[in-house]
Amino acid sequence: MSGVGETSLEFPLKSGFASITKGYFLWNNQQIYQDYGFKLSVIDMTDIPSIDLNFGAGPSPEKSAAVQRIQEACSGTGFLSIINHGISEEVLDSCWKKSLDFFNLPESEKQKTAVPYAGYPYGFVGMEQETLAHSRNEIAAPDLKESFSVGPGKTPPAELSMEESRFVFSPNQWPQNPAGFRNTWEVCYQSFSACASRLMGLFALALGLPESWFEPFFQCPISAMRANHYPATADPPQPGQYRASAHSDYGSLTLLLQARDSSGLEILNRQQEWIPVHSSMPELVVNIGDLMERWTNGRWVSSLHRVIIPDTEDERSRPRMSLAFFQQPDWDAQIECIPSCQGQDGTQYTPVTSGRYLMERYRSTVIS
Repeated sequence: MSGVGETSLEFPLKSGFASITKGYFLWNNQQIYQDYGFKLSVIDMTDIPSIDLNFGAGPSPEKSAAVQRIQEACSGTGFLSIINHGISEEVLDSCWKKSLDFFNLPESEKQKTAVPYAGYPYGFVGMEQETLAHSRNEIAAPDLKESFSVGPGKTPPAELSMEESRFVFSPNQWPQNPAGFRNTWEVCYQSFSACASRLMGLFALALGLPESWFEPFFQCPISAMRANHYPATADPPQPGQYRASAHSDYGSLTLLLQARDSSGLEILNRQQEWIPVHSSMPELVVNIGDLMERWTNGRWVSSLHRVIIPDTEDERSRPRMSLAFFQQPDWDAQIECIPSCQGQDGTQYTPVTSGRYLMERYRSTVIS
Protein backbone atom coordinates (compact mmCIF):
# COMPACT_ATOMS: atom_id res chain seq x y z
CA MET A 1 0.00 0.00 0.00
CA SER A 2 1.23 3.50 -0.64
CA GLY A 3 -0.01 6.97 0.13
CA VAL A 4 -0.32 10.22 -1.75
CA GLY A 5 2.81 12.32 -1.54
CA GLU A 6 5.82 13.58 -3.39
CA THR A 7 7.95 10.48 -2.88
CA SER A 8 7.11 6.88 -2.10
CA LEU A 9 9.06 3.75 -1.16
CA GLU A 10 7.65 0.29 -0.54
CA PHE A 11 9.21 -2.62 1.34
CA PRO A 12 8.15 -5.79 3.20
CA LEU A 13 8.44 -6.15 6.96
CA LYS A 14 8.65 -9.30 9.05
CA SER A 15 5.19 -8.70 10.55
CA GLY A 16 3.51 -6.93 7.69
CA PHE A 17 3.94 -4.63 4.73
CA ALA A 18 4.79 -0.96 4.83
CA SER A 19 5.01 1.87 2.39
CA ILE A 20 6.63 5.18 3.12
CA THR A 21 5.57 8.41 1.55
CA LYS A 22 6.90 11.82 2.46
CA GLY A 23 5.42 12.62 5.85
CA TYR A 24 3.82 9.25 6.69
CA PHE A 25 3.80 5.53 6.09
CA LEU A 26 1.24 2.74 6.09
CA TRP A 27 1.80 -0.45 8.04
CA ASN A 28 -0.71 -3.27 8.43
CA ASN A 29 -3.62 -1.08 7.45
CA GLN A 30 -2.66 1.62 9.94
CA GLN A 31 -1.48 5.03 8.93
CA ILE A 32 1.44 6.28 10.99
CA TYR A 33 2.24 9.94 10.54
CA GLN A 34 5.74 11.11 11.16
CA ASP A 35 6.83 14.70 11.61
CA TYR A 36 10.22 14.31 9.97
CA GLY A 37 11.22 11.70 12.54
CA PHE A 38 10.33 13.67 15.64
CA LYS A 39 6.71 12.79 16.40
CA LEU A 40 4.49 9.79 15.70
CA SER A 41 0.74 9.25 15.97
CA VAL A 42 -1.38 6.32 14.81
CA ILE A 43 -4.78 6.39 13.08
CA ASP A 44 -6.75 3.13 13.06
CA MET A 45 -7.90 2.27 9.53
CA THR A 46 -10.01 -0.81 10.30
CA ASP A 47 -13.23 1.25 10.38
CA ILE A 48 -14.99 2.64 7.33
CA PRO A 49 -14.19 6.36 7.01
CA SER A 50 -16.97 8.85 6.36
CA ILE A 51 -15.96 11.46 3.78
CA ASP A 52 -17.71 14.80 3.33
CA LEU A 53 -18.13 15.82 -0.32
CA ASN A 54 -19.37 19.31 0.51
CA PHE A 55 -16.99 21.20 -1.77
CA GLY A 56 -17.05 22.65 -5.28
CA ALA A 57 -15.48 21.54 -8.53
CA GLY A 58 -12.37 23.68 -8.22
CA PRO A 59 -9.33 23.17 -5.99
CA SER A 60 -9.86 23.63 -2.25
CA PRO A 61 -8.39 22.38 1.04
CA GLU A 62 -11.60 20.41 1.63
CA LYS A 63 -11.30 18.68 -1.74
CA SER A 64 -7.64 17.84 -1.17
CA ALA A 65 -8.46 16.37 2.24
CA ALA A 66 -11.25 14.24 0.73
CA VAL A 67 -8.94 12.97 -2.03
CA GLN A 68 -6.34 11.99 0.58
CA ARG A 69 -8.90 10.08 2.65
CA ILE A 70 -10.23 8.34 -0.46
CA GLN A 71 -6.72 7.15 -1.28
CA GLU A 72 -6.27 5.81 2.25
CA ALA A 73 -9.63 4.00 2.26
CA CYS A 74 -9.21 2.43 -1.18
CA SER A 75 -5.71 1.22 -0.27
CA GLY A 76 -7.08 -0.28 2.95
CA THR A 77 -10.46 -1.99 2.82
CA GLY A 78 -11.73 -0.52 -0.45
CA PHE A 79 -14.78 0.76 1.44
CA LEU A 80 -15.80 4.25 2.56
CA SER A 81 -18.98 6.21 3.12
CA ILE A 82 -19.92 9.65 1.81
CA ILE A 83 -22.11 12.47 3.07
CA ASN A 84 -23.21 15.64 1.27
CA HIS A 85 -22.98 13.63 -1.94
CA GLY A 86 -25.44 15.74 -3.91
CA ILE A 87 -28.35 13.28 -4.09
CA SER A 88 -31.39 14.72 -2.38
CA GLU A 89 -33.03 12.85 0.47
CA GLU A 90 -36.32 13.21 -1.38
CA VAL A 91 -34.98 11.19 -4.34
CA LEU A 92 -33.55 8.50 -2.06
CA ASP A 93 -36.61 8.30 0.19
CA SER A 94 -39.00 8.10 -2.76
CA CYS A 95 -37.05 5.28 -4.43
CA TRP A 96 -36.73 3.46 -1.12
CA LYS A 97 -40.47 3.58 -0.43
CA LYS A 98 -41.43 2.49 -3.96
CA SER A 99 -39.01 -0.44 -3.69
CA LEU A 100 -40.45 -1.54 -0.36
CA ASP A 101 -43.96 -1.27 -1.78
CA PHE A 102 -42.92 -3.49 -4.69
CA PHE A 103 -41.46 -6.22 -2.48
CA ASN A 104 -44.57 -6.15 -0.28
CA LEU A 105 -46.76 -7.05 -3.28
CA PRO A 106 -48.09 -10.61 -3.61
CA GLU A 107 -45.63 -13.01 -5.21
CA SER A 108 -47.89 -13.39 -8.23
CA GLU A 109 -47.71 -9.64 -8.88
CA LYS A 110 -43.92 -9.53 -8.55
CA GLN A 111 -43.60 -12.47 -10.92
CA LYS A 112 -45.12 -10.35 -13.71
CA THR A 113 -41.72 -8.66 -14.00
CA ALA A 114 -39.64 -11.80 -13.41
CA VAL A 115 -36.57 -12.36 -15.55
CA PRO A 116 -37.65 -14.55 -18.51
CA TYR A 117 -34.76 -16.98 -18.09
CA ALA A 118 -31.76 -17.58 -15.82
CA GLY A 119 -29.01 -15.14 -16.73
CA TYR A 120 -31.31 -12.38 -17.96
CA PRO A 121 -29.96 -9.32 -16.16
CA TYR A 122 -33.00 -7.14 -15.44
CA GLY A 123 -36.26 -7.68 -13.61
CA PHE A 124 -37.42 -9.55 -10.54
CA VAL A 125 -35.46 -12.53 -9.19
CA GLY A 126 -37.13 -14.58 -6.47
CA MET A 127 -35.76 -16.11 -3.30
CA GLU A 128 -32.73 -18.43 -3.50
CA GLN A 129 -32.27 -17.90 -7.23
CA GLU A 130 -28.77 -16.41 -6.98
CA THR A 131 -25.56 -17.49 -5.24
CA LEU A 132 -23.02 -14.68 -5.28
CA ALA A 133 -20.22 -16.93 -3.97
CA HIS A 134 -20.36 -18.82 -7.29
CA SER A 135 -18.66 -15.81 -8.91
CA ARG A 136 -15.55 -16.95 -7.00
CA ASN A 137 -16.03 -20.59 -8.06
CA GLU A 138 -17.07 -21.55 -4.53
CA ILE A 139 -19.76 -24.06 -3.65
CA ALA A 140 -22.38 -22.43 -1.42
CA ALA A 141 -26.05 -22.52 -0.52
CA PRO A 142 -28.30 -20.10 -2.47
CA ASP A 143 -28.66 -16.61 -1.06
CA LEU A 144 -31.72 -15.81 1.06
CA LYS A 145 -32.84 -12.75 -0.86
CA GLU A 146 -35.00 -11.50 -3.70
CA SER A 147 -34.11 -8.60 -5.96
CA PHE A 148 -35.20 -6.23 -8.69
CA SER A 149 -32.70 -4.78 -11.19
CA VAL A 150 -32.61 -2.38 -14.13
CA GLY A 151 -29.92 -1.44 -16.63
CA PRO A 152 -29.07 1.51 -18.87
CA GLY A 153 -32.04 0.99 -21.20
CA LYS A 154 -30.05 2.04 -24.27
CA THR A 155 -29.65 0.78 -27.83
CA PRO A 156 -26.65 -1.57 -28.10
CA PRO A 157 -23.68 -0.60 -30.26
CA ALA A 158 -23.87 -2.11 -33.74
CA GLU A 159 -20.62 -4.07 -33.37
CA LEU A 160 -21.87 -6.21 -30.46
CA SER A 161 -22.76 -9.83 -31.03
CA MET A 162 -26.32 -11.02 -30.44
CA GLU A 163 -25.26 -12.71 -27.19
CA GLU A 164 -23.58 -9.56 -25.90
CA SER A 165 -26.36 -7.16 -26.85
CA ARG A 166 -29.02 -9.42 -25.34
CA PHE A 167 -27.18 -9.38 -22.03
CA VAL A 168 -26.42 -5.86 -20.92
CA PHE A 169 -28.76 -4.03 -23.33
CA SER A 170 -31.81 -6.21 -22.68
CA PRO A 171 -35.08 -4.33 -22.04
CA ASN A 172 -35.92 -3.47 -18.46
CA GLN A 173 -38.93 -5.23 -16.94
CA TRP A 174 -40.85 -2.33 -15.39
CA PRO A 175 -43.74 -3.17 -13.00
CA GLN A 176 -47.12 -1.48 -13.34
CA ASN A 177 -47.45 -1.48 -9.55
CA PRO A 178 -46.76 0.42 -7.44
CA ALA A 179 -47.78 3.46 -9.46
CA GLY A 180 -44.90 5.76 -10.36
CA PHE A 181 -42.27 3.09 -9.80
CA ARG A 182 -40.51 3.52 -13.15
CA ASN A 183 -40.19 7.31 -12.99
CA THR A 184 -38.92 7.19 -9.41
CA TRP A 185 -36.31 4.59 -10.26
CA GLU A 186 -35.14 6.38 -13.41
CA VAL A 187 -34.60 9.60 -11.45
CA CYS A 188 -32.64 7.72 -8.79
CA TYR A 189 -30.59 5.87 -11.43
CA GLN A 190 -29.51 9.17 -13.02
CA SER A 191 -28.70 10.67 -9.61
CA PHE A 192 -26.56 7.68 -8.67
CA SER A 193 -24.83 7.85 -12.05
CA ALA A 194 -23.91 11.51 -11.60
CA CYS A 195 -22.59 10.85 -8.11
CA ALA A 196 -20.50 7.90 -9.34
CA SER A 197 -19.03 10.04 -12.12
CA ARG A 198 -17.99 12.69 -9.62
CA LEU A 199 -16.34 10.04 -7.46
CA MET A 200 -14.37 8.72 -10.43
CA GLY A 201 -12.89 12.18 -10.85
CA LEU A 202 -11.83 12.17 -7.20
CA PHE A 203 -10.46 8.65 -7.63
CA ALA A 204 -8.32 9.89 -10.52
CA LEU A 205 -6.88 12.67 -8.36
CA ALA A 206 -6.20 10.15 -5.57
CA LEU A 207 -4.15 8.11 -8.07
CA GLY A 208 -2.18 11.16 -9.17
CA LEU A 209 -4.01 11.40 -12.50
CA PRO A 210 -5.86 14.29 -14.15
CA GLU A 211 -9.41 14.53 -12.81
CA SER A 212 -10.85 13.68 -16.23
CA TRP A 213 -8.65 10.60 -16.80
CA PHE A 214 -11.45 8.02 -16.50
CA GLU A 215 -14.01 9.91 -18.61
CA PRO A 216 -13.18 8.20 -21.96
CA PHE A 217 -14.14 4.86 -20.38
CA PHE A 218 -17.67 6.07 -19.55
CA GLN A 219 -19.05 7.40 -22.83
CA CYS A 220 -21.83 4.77 -22.85
CA PRO A 221 -21.65 3.10 -19.42
CA ILE A 222 -23.52 -0.12 -18.75
CA SER A 223 -24.25 0.49 -15.07
CA ALA A 224 -27.05 -1.30 -13.24
CA MET A 225 -29.24 -0.49 -10.25
CA ARG A 226 -30.65 -3.09 -7.92
CA ALA A 227 -32.84 -3.37 -4.84
CA ASN A 228 -32.02 -6.36 -2.66
CA HIS A 229 -34.72 -7.51 -0.25
CA TYR A 230 -34.04 -9.95 2.55
CA PRO A 231 -37.41 -11.09 3.94
CA ALA A 232 -37.97 -12.15 7.51
CA THR A 233 -37.07 -15.80 8.00
CA ALA A 234 -38.70 -18.16 10.48
CA ASP A 235 -37.00 -21.38 9.41
CA PRO A 236 -33.32 -21.99 10.23
CA PRO A 237 -30.99 -21.46 7.25
CA GLN A 238 -29.01 -24.18 5.55
CA PRO A 239 -25.47 -24.72 6.87
CA GLY A 240 -23.23 -21.94 5.57
CA GLN A 241 -26.15 -20.01 4.08
CA TYR A 242 -26.16 -16.21 3.96
CA ARG A 243 -28.50 -13.48 2.91
CA ALA A 244 -25.76 -12.61 0.40
CA SER A 245 -22.76 -14.93 0.23
CA ALA A 246 -19.21 -13.59 0.10
CA HIS A 247 -18.34 -11.87 -3.16
CA SER A 248 -16.63 -8.87 -4.64
CA ASP A 249 -18.34 -6.45 -7.01
CA TYR A 250 -17.46 -6.63 -10.68
CA GLY A 251 -17.28 -3.04 -11.94
CA SER A 252 -15.51 0.20 -11.13
CA LEU A 253 -17.42 1.26 -8.00
CA THR A 254 -20.64 0.57 -6.12
CA LEU A 255 -22.95 2.96 -4.28
CA LEU A 256 -25.07 1.41 -1.53
CA LEU A 257 -27.97 2.80 0.48
CA GLN A 258 -28.91 1.03 3.71
CA ALA A 259 -31.68 1.43 6.27
CA ARG A 260 -30.94 2.96 9.65
CA ASP A 261 -31.96 0.04 11.86
CA SER A 262 -30.72 -2.98 9.92
CA SER A 263 -27.54 -4.02 8.23
CA GLY A 264 -25.70 -7.32 8.43
CA LEU A 265 -23.21 -6.13 5.81
CA GLU A 266 -19.65 -7.24 6.60
CA ILE A 267 -16.37 -6.82 4.74
CA LEU A 268 -13.18 -8.86 4.88
CA ASN A 269 -10.26 -6.57 5.71
CA ARG A 270 -6.56 -7.12 4.97
CA GLN A 271 -6.15 -8.90 8.31
CA GLN A 272 -8.70 -11.48 7.06
CA GLU A 273 -11.21 -10.34 9.67
CA TRP A 274 -14.90 -9.82 8.95
CA ILE A 275 -15.92 -6.37 10.17
CA PRO A 276 -19.42 -4.80 10.10
CA VAL A 277 -20.31 -1.78 7.97
CA HIS A 278 -22.57 0.70 9.73
CA SER A 279 -24.17 3.51 7.75
CA SER A 280 -27.69 4.75 7.14
CA MET A 281 -29.72 7.02 4.88
CA PRO A 282 -28.87 9.48 3.44
CA GLU A 283 -25.23 8.43 3.85
CA LEU A 284 -23.98 6.19 1.04
CA VAL A 285 -21.51 3.34 1.29
CA VAL A 286 -18.95 3.27 -1.52
CA ASN A 287 -16.77 0.31 -2.45
CA ILE A 288 -14.47 -0.25 -5.36
CA GLY A 289 -15.00 -3.18 -7.69
CA ASP A 290 -12.80 -5.68 -9.48
CA LEU A 291 -12.13 -3.42 -12.47
CA MET A 292 -10.74 -0.67 -10.25
CA GLU A 293 -8.47 -3.19 -8.54
CA ARG A 294 -7.25 -4.30 -11.96
CA TRP A 295 -6.77 -0.69 -13.09
CA THR A 296 -4.60 -0.01 -10.03
CA ASN A 297 -2.65 -3.28 -10.24
CA GLY A 298 -3.92 -4.32 -6.81
CA ARG A 299 -2.92 -1.13 -5.01
CA TRP A 300 -6.62 -0.56 -4.36
CA VAL A 301 -8.56 -3.58 -3.21
CA SER A 302 -11.95 -4.94 -4.23
CA SER A 303 -12.80 -6.50 -0.88
CA LEU A 304 -14.99 -9.50 -0.29
CA HIS A 305 -18.23 -8.65 1.46
CA ARG A 306 -21.36 -10.50 2.55
CA VAL A 307 -24.69 -10.05 4.32
CA ILE A 308 -25.04 -12.34 7.30
CA ILE A 309 -28.21 -13.84 8.75
CA PRO A 310 -28.91 -12.39 12.22
CA ASP A 311 -28.22 -14.62 15.20
CA THR A 312 -31.40 -13.94 17.13
CA GLU A 313 -34.95 -14.91 16.20
CA ASP A 314 -36.10 -11.34 16.86
CA GLU A 315 -33.62 -9.92 14.35
CA ARG A 316 -34.44 -12.61 11.77
CA SER A 317 -38.09 -11.61 12.04
CA ARG A 318 -37.25 -8.16 10.64
CA PRO A 319 -36.70 -7.84 6.88
CA ARG A 320 -33.78 -5.93 5.41
CA MET A 321 -33.43 -4.00 2.16
CA SER A 322 -30.70 -2.12 0.34
CA LEU A 323 -30.39 -0.11 -2.88
CA ALA A 324 -27.21 -0.53 -4.91
CA PHE A 325 -25.84 1.19 -8.00
CA PHE A 326 -23.12 -0.74 -9.83
CA GLN A 327 -21.12 1.62 -12.00
CA GLN A 328 -19.72 -0.20 -15.03
CA PRO A 329 -17.53 1.26 -17.81
CA ASP A 330 -18.51 1.04 -21.49
CA TRP A 331 -19.04 -2.47 -22.84
CA ASP A 332 -15.85 -2.43 -24.90
CA ALA A 333 -13.71 -0.45 -22.41
CA GLN A 334 -10.28 -2.06 -22.16
CA ILE A 335 -9.29 -2.36 -18.50
CA GLU A 336 -5.54 -2.65 -18.02
CA CYS A 337 -3.03 -1.39 -15.52
CA ILE A 338 -2.72 2.38 -15.22
CA PRO A 339 0.92 3.12 -16.23
CA SER A 340 1.68 4.90 -12.95
CA CYS A 341 0.50 1.81 -10.98
CA GLN A 342 2.99 -0.60 -12.54
CA GLY A 343 5.44 -1.92 -9.98
CA GLN A 344 8.90 -3.35 -10.38
CA ASP A 345 7.37 -6.72 -11.25
CA GLY A 346 5.10 -5.26 -13.92
CA THR A 347 1.36 -5.97 -13.92
CA GLN A 348 -0.38 -8.81 -12.08
CA TYR A 349 -3.59 -8.78 -14.15
CA THR A 350 -4.20 -9.46 -17.81
CA PRO A 351 -6.32 -6.88 -19.65
CA VAL A 352 -10.08 -7.50 -19.79
CA THR A 353 -13.01 -5.77 -21.44
CA SER A 354 -15.64 -4.35 -19.12
CA GLY A 355 -18.74 -5.97 -20.63
CA ARG A 356 -17.38 -9.46 -21.14
CA TYR A 357 -15.98 -9.52 -17.59
CA LEU A 358 -19.35 -8.43 -16.18
CA MET A 359 -21.31 -10.99 -18.19
CA GLU A 360 -19.11 -13.91 -17.19
CA ARG A 361 -19.16 -13.04 -13.49
CA TYR A 362 -22.90 -12.36 -13.33
CA ARG A 363 -23.93 -15.48 -15.21
CA SER A 364 -21.82 -17.65 -12.93
CA THR A 365 -24.05 -16.63 -10.00
CA VAL A 366 -27.42 -17.52 -11.57
CA ILE A 367 -26.69 -20.37 -14.00
CA SER A 368 -25.61 -23.75 -12.65
